[in-house]
Amino acid sequence: MPLSSPAARERLHLRRVSYEGYRRADGLYDIEARLTDSKDRDYPLAGGTRSKDIPVHDMLVRVTIDRRFEVIDIEATTEEMPYPGQCNKIGPDYKKLIGSNLLKGFRKVIAEKMGGVKGCTHLSELLGYLPTAAVQTFAGERRETDAPAGKKPFQLDSCHALATDTETVRIYYPKWYAGETVEAT
Repeated sequence: MPLSSPAARERLHLRRVSYEGYRRADGLYDIEARLTDSKDRDYPLAGGTRSKDIPVHDMLVRVTIDRRFEVIDIEATTEEMPYPGQCNKIGPDYKKLIGSNLLKGFRKVIAEKMGGVKGCTHLSELLGYLPTAAVQTFAGERRETDAPAGKKPFQLDSCHALATDTETVRIYYPKWYAGETVEAT
């Protein structure tokens, strides 16, 4: 169902965020992310008026991972920014995230290693959604019902629709269903 009709309004800002997942020839995976902020009119910045045709931010990140979701490499760059010569200096520092795991406290690692003045708010926000983008990248690589023998599929109990006591799990993952069973009479 779509959102309800909004009140009369004028758009002021547009943020576009995208994630693309790739399988590499060497068996690793790249997740590329991009964040672009733009305005619908020229606007003032500390360094002068910025044309609406130039984004406020245009930031890109490429994270290389293995099948265990371990970060093998990371590259971050800022193409457009409000403070040229400053915002674009922090990209190489994101290599501090190499060795972390996207599924094991990655957002906490970002906060610890790149939070506040140690990093860029926008690059760190962009990386915050990388784990779910990586999971979606792998989703087509194996059947979602596959799991190591005796282990519950990773996606179960990760959201309300996949709670092990729901109808969804009863129908699609009956082995892992933990809700009440109704016996036929």
